[in-house]
Amino acid sequence: MDKQLFDKKYFWDVDYNSIDNEIHKRFIISRIIERGDWTDFRSLINYYGINRVKKEITEMRYIDRKTLNFCSVYFNIPLEKFRCYKSKRLINPF
Repeated sequence: MDKQLFDKKYFWDVDYNSIDNEIHKRFIISRIIERGDWTDFRSLINYYGINRVKKEITEMRYIDRKTLNFCSVYFNIPLEKFRCYKSKRLINPF
């Protein structure tokens, strides 16, 4: 992974040096959208491009509700277009 791109703190549970920006792009995008700040989010968009980020987030199996709603509004994507929206975790979390 490009060391200047994202802080190592977001990848505490994996070998940071073995992360490949292309092979692990969905993992990286997931971590940054759920745990990063605004600067990290903008860096993510600048690095991968808005269309690639949109494609990856709509195909993720799980996104927490707050992040899902933010992504829906920010990218102007209806909630129904997200793969994770229909998951049982989101429909009936209790």
